[in-house]
Amino acid sequence: MRKDLVLRASFIAIGCAIAAPQQAMAQSATQVLSDEILVTGTKKKDAENVQDVPLAVTAYGAEQLDVLKVRDLQSLTTSVPNVSFDDIGTTRGVANFSIRGIGINSSIPSIDPTVGVFKDGIYLGTNTGVVLDIFDLESVEVLRGPQGILFGRNVTGGAVLLNYKRPDFGGFSAEFKGSVESGLRSTGENYYAMGAVSGPVIEDVLAVRISAYYNKDNGYHRRYLGGPTPNTIAEPYYTAALGSAASGAAIAALVQGPGTDDFTDFGRAETWIIRPSATMRFGENVELYVSYEHFDSEGDGPAAQNHLSGAGSSNVFFTADRDDFDFSIDNDGFYISKADQLTAELTIDVDFGDGQIVNVFGWRDTSGENAGDIDATPLFLFHSGTETEQDQISNEIRYNGRFGAFDVTTGFYYFTQDLAYTESRAILGGFQNFSGGGRLSHDVVGLFGQVDYDINDELVFTAGGRWTREEKDAEIANIRANGNISTTVFGVPGCGVVDGSCPVDFADSESWSNFTPKIGLTWTPGDAFNMYAHWTQGVRSGGYNFRNTSTTVFNPGPWDEENVNAFEVGFKAQPGNGRAVINAAVYWNDINGMQREINLPDPVTGVVQIIDNTADATIRGFEVEGRFSATDNLLFTGFVGYTDGRYDNIFSDLSGTSGVIDQDDFNLEIPRLVPWTVGAGFVHTMTLTDSMLVNTRANYSHRGESFYTDNNLGTLNELNIIDASITLSLMDGQANLSLYGKNLLHEVNHGGDTQLPASLGGGTFSPLTKGRIVGLELQLKI
Repeated sequence: MRKDLVLRASFIAIGCAIAAPQQAMAQSATQVLSDEILVTGTKKKDAENVQDVPLAVTAYGAEQLDVLKVRDLQSLTTSVPNVSFDDIGTTRGVANFSIRGIGINSSIPSIDPTVGVFKDGIYLGTNTGVVLDIFDLESVEVLRGPQGILFGRNVTGGAVLLNYKRPDFGGFSAEFKGSVESGLRSTGENYYAMGAVSGPVIEDVLAVRISAYYNKDNGYHRRYLGGPTPNTIAEPYYTAALGSAASGAAIAALVQGPGTDDFTDFGRAETWIIRPSATMRFGENVELYVSYEHFDSEGDGPAAQNHLSGAGSSNVFFTADRDDFDFSIDNDGFYISKADQLTAELTIDVDFGDGQIVNVFGWRDTSGENAGDIDATPLFLFHSGTETEQDQISNEIRYNGRFGAFDVTTGFYYFTQDLAYTESRAILGGFQNFSGGGRLSHDVVGLFGQVDYDINDELVFTAGGRWTREEKDAEIANIRANGNISTTVFGVPGCGVVDGSCPVDFADSESWSNFTPKIGLTWTPGDAFNMYAHWTQGVRSGGYNFRNTSTTVFNPGPWDEENVNAFEVGFKAQPGNGRAVINAAVYWNDINGMQREINLPDPVTGVVQIIDNTADATIRGFEVEGRFSATDNLLFTGFVGYTDGRYDNIFSDLSGTSGVIDQDDFNLEIPRLVPWTVGAGFVHTMTLTDSMLVNTRANYSHRGESFYTDNNLGTLNELNIIDASITLSLMDGQANLSLYGKNLLHEVNHGGDTQLPASLGGGTFSPLTKGRIVGLELQLKI
């Protein structure tokens, strides 16, 4: 029946495509991926060609994102060297991004990122809701290395800029895209639909754009309900562990799971987004762009797998193979994520320095709830739920202009946010319940400036700096047992920070001020080559731990700032009259006061998380990416990235075994540091008629194994990913029908690999991502 559905959809799609109106000549995929990409990450008056920018930047335009079938940031992991855009999986959409080995390992919102994400110039103040569906993009820019001068704090690894399509004054346009995906594993299909209309309302005065997105995922995974065995062995296991038959029987009665030998579809999700926007022109020199986005998504909790731990222990009740997609949980869990964002960008062209003043105002309000099966077994051993609320306001006003040989960029930035977070835990069927969390007020002001001085026609000297002051006021309710009980949160007796029912155990305020400089030199001997070198510093904010279990044992903060000294040398070349592009960079990062989120198993609370400045470290490496047009119809692409890291000084026991710092700690690898990333692919275009093309694309990428936990017991799998697509382009490119596949080797990837204690049977909590996907997509343009 599914085959018949796909065939019917194919014929309908072809019929709709033939009926679509004609417009411009079709553009081949080889042309699309060879096109010049303009980037805005330098905050200049005019967007710049990515090949002219003296930074390690990978950028994709709207048409290129269509070719790559990008629907979320995680999809770009296989296309960019030394980058991992992972969803941690505990709570859907929470980013644990890493660039050049600098990343984070947690889902709590009080931890600041190392990779900043900016939507239409608005910095996202938390990692929550970042790795969710994206659409209607004009471009994506991935800036590698610290970007603190122009983007402020929390971009020590790099920055990701999401630039959305804007209203078009040139005339009416409309586009629609719909697709259906399947894992070919007898589980639910995944449906997407997105569309946009744009055009002028008042000629040269007002243009509007309305875009919308809908996704219905009926569940990729197959959840095993566990069968009768786990329920049977629970009583003898806990009787032996507790030394009491009565206690063992009591615990076994509480933790009983479904006990059925059956499977259900899992991973359901439903998402919709609407984004109206308008651009208003007030004469020739003033323009105001305003957009509003509402995001709403809900679905199942994490597809939690329990496999062999790093210490070699398997879970007593259920253990899966880490290289398979098997898992068994008794609690579906859920997630609910909502976000609203308002962006207002005022642009004024001025005579002073033939420059431009830009003011970008942003407001964002997010809320989320989730519950998940953290023991990742078919018994009720460790269930958890969280609730998060965040609202933020930011404003940046900047100026860019040129005075003879001096190109000047300067500005002022303000950011404020309020956070509230509740976490509840039910251990051993509710025999022991924990709850707590935290509340945070956060304010940042910054002044920045950068000057590019043309020494001559070939050499440009760059100097810049940013002064920042930041203040955080925190209230912490320790996550502790029963003493905090005043309400019920997610069905678990406890208290809520969001609703104000948790008592405050710890309150504190801290502020930080610093200046971060940058100097650099760019040499451009010709149009087809430039070489650059720069040194800069970056800062990651200090903060407080919302997941604190005890102020007497673990201090909730504040931990101090993390500082990065970054050196980079690179070149960008376009040999063969532009038929080839080769970009390369070598980098060296000295990190002082590295912030780490140390996750350790705990027999009482399940897991404890300690956050502190644990070490000084050095991370170094190189990356090369390029493309080559063998013919007008055949394009080859590729990249390679290498990262190496080591600890120079260690301030606490990272291994968590001896309580002292010894050689075992220095022998550990830095979490989420991926040694090798490699990719290679091709795109071919075959012309059938003047208005009909066939585009074929295939790509292979490799990401090496990395460590998840600081003690290196938790690991993330090596990945070898093959993606492919074939697209029939009809009616001069106004209709496109694509058959595509992602992760065709069906590689298993986990968002994390948390180690669990023996009191929960041992093993791991390792949320699964999707494996092989095959999809059919129709795109129409007017």
